[in-house]
This record gives sequence, structure tokens and C-alpha cells, in this order.
Amino acid sequence: MALRMHPLMLRLALFLVFFGSLAACKKMPAAPVNRTPDGLAIKGYDPVAYFTGGQPVPGLAENEFTWKGAKWRFASAEHRAMFRFYPDKYAPQYGGYCAYAVSQGKTADIDPSAWAIVNNRLYLNLDKDVQGLWEKDRDAYIRKADENWPRLLSGR
Repeated sequence: MALRMHPLMLRLALFLVFFGSLAACKKMPAAPVNRTPDGLAIKGYDPVAYFTGGQPVPGLAENEFTWKGAKWRFASAEHRAMFRFYPDKYAPQYGGYCAYAVSQGKTADIDPSAWAIVNNRLYLNLDKDVQGLWEKDRDAYIRKADENWPRLLSGR
């Protein structure tokens, strides 16, 4: 028995298949900063604390600063001032996306406790397991991520 479809339903199905496949082919550019639904960078952690204290420290709402469309929080007013003066020095690489994922041509969220400072740059990873993988050939992954990041930002 043949399945019959109403012509309007058939057109709708073809439309969804065609335009759905086009959407799947076109990559959306990555936002310049990975942020939570509330707009927080690094899930609200203080980026300067990684450098000054050698550990992730939650930032405070009263020490917030907006940069590149994201809200950055800091544990102290001093850290906020340091970031405001030198944001590129303290902001994580690849907009705070997982460094390993960027090396693979993708973006992924991060765990603020999966981090490393390499050559005075902050790198974050999805989790401790991915960080372990990233550390096995860190320099090669950084080179590849450096190549991929402009393409991810442009959506190419």
C-alpha cells in the first residue's frame, strides 16, 4: 500500500530537508568570548587570579567589567584594574573556549579548573581528562588552535 502525502505537507518536508541541509553546511561563527547564558566569561572566574595566585578563583559581581560582549568578574578591584589595563594579557586564549577543541577545529565549553599557563598565556580545557590529552602534545595543539581560531571566528 502506497503512502500518500498531502501536497502541502510534501512541500513542507522538502523545504525542511533542503534548508536544513544548507544550515548544516554553513558554519556559524564562534562568539569572540565563550560565555554562560548570563553572559559571564570563564563561568564567572577571575582570569587574573590564574596568573597572580596560580589557581582558579571565583570573581565577585561587584568587581565586574564588560569586555568583548562578556561580563568578566574579578576577586578584587585590583585584579579588575589589571585586566582593564591589559585585557589581552589576562584573557584566556581562543575566547575562553576549550583549547583542545579549537585545535580540532571546533569550540567547546570549559571547566575553569582545567587550565594551564603556557608562555604567559592562559589556556582552558573542557575538563581534566581533555586537559590531560591536550598536555600530551601541547605545543602542537597550540599551533593548530592558533591556525584554527581565525576560521572559527569567521565561520569558514
